[in-house]
Amino acid sequence: MKRILLLIISFALLSPIFAQKKLTLEEAISIALQRNTSLIKTKNSLLTSQSQLKNAYGALLPTVNGRAGFSWQRVNDIGGTQRDFFGNEVIIPQSEADSRSYSMSLSGGVTLFDGLANIANINQKDNNLKATEYNIEKKKQDVVYETTNFYYLVLNAAELMRVREDNVKYNQKFYETVQERNRLGIVAKADVYTAQVQLGNAELLLIQAQNSYETSLSNLLNYLALNVLDDYILVDPFSGSSIDIDTYMPEFDNISAMVNAALDTRFDFKSQQHLVNAAENNLTIARSGLFPSLSGSYSYYTFATKPSSLFNRKTLDLGLTLNVPIFSNFSTENQIQLATVSLKNSQEDLLALERLVKIEVKQGFLDLQAAKKSLDVATKNVTAAAETRKINQERYNLGSGTILEVLQADRDFTDAQRNRINAQFDFYAKRDKLRNALGRLEYKKFE
Repeated sequence: MKRILLLIISFALLSPIFAQKKLTLEEAISIALQRNTSLIKTKNSLLTSQSQLKNAYGALLPTVNGRAGFSWQRVNDIGGTQRDFFGNEVIIPQSEADSRSYSMSLSGGVTLFDGLANIANINQKDNNLKATEYNIEKKKQDVVYETTNFYYLVLNAAELMRVREDNVKYNQKFYETVQERNRLGIVAKADVYTAQVQLGNAELLLIQAQNSYETSLSNLLNYLALNVLDDYILVDPFSGSSIDIDTYMPEFDNISAMVNAALDTRFDFKSQQHLVNAAENNLTIARSGLFPSLSGSYSYYTFATKPSSLFNRKTLDLGLTLNVPIFSNFSTENQIQLATVSLKNSQEDLLALERLVKIEVKQGFLDLQAAKKSLDVATKNVTAAAETRKINQERYNLGSGTILEVLQADRDFTDAQRNRINAQFDFYAKRDKLRNALGRLEYKKFE
């Protein structure tokens, strides 16, 4: 009795350790948005862009520097003799003298005109900041797509594993039936061996499917930065609902309209547009070197030999400096040329991205149509293969068919199921890929 009680207590204590953790698609996306390394690094770069913009605004403000000083000096003279103007020798006694001084000052400067470089610098940093913000939004959409893709791969592997499990059960039952029919003398011993080999192959394929499932699950957990040793079970978001793929198609009807919508909504395209603007601002900064610059300076200074007299004498300085560029050893022309090339490259990158968006939308639309057709065909093939297997099974039971026909029909049915499952999740993946190409993937509700 005590042993039984100890076993019950031990099982109760250990059961939570081995309990499976459920993981929904929404939870997986939320975790990825929090833990994805690439996304975290992109967010960190936002802090740099914000600091640079603040610094650009600060360049418009005057600078102020404060300074306080104290000095002490002691002069020791051991004395001596020297001659005066009439040639008489004069004795200089030994002496010691201390001196102290105190000083305080405030100084600074302000740029009054620099060829509008400071204004262009603010605009440039503002464009860089907006580009970074759009990059973060695009990265979030990419993380959502990659997470769903990993998630679908696990669900796909799980469905394929269940097909293999059902196939093992079918072949086990069929093997037992053939054994019984052989015992009754209805079929030859060779049929028993054939059914046994088929059962062994089915069990081997089940092990391979299980390994594929574990591998895909580990890849998902690694992407989510979760412990791959924990036991997770994924919740199928499509479970219990019939697949009506036609309901997904109306939002993808016109390629030209989708391309125009993608160019309006894609965050990476908006980011590149701001980078072009930033390059134009950089060209303005380079051209500012051709214009004179005007700056102001100011200082307030006081000095005394004792603290109480520190403000008895004060000095206030104000100044203006005009700097006219005459010859800069072609450095200004070089900066302008570099900025011009950078602008042209940014514009070319924008055009290349526009072409890429068009390609991604068009290819995504064609892939989705192909995936829809593939799923339609695969679904019909499952129905046909199931009926064929049933007919061949009945013919074999009646003695009018061979065991090879039954086994081939079973393999065809299993392959048809696998093709339907692959086509189903491929359709979902292609749909999300096209949504990502259109910039429509939702992510805010998962943050």
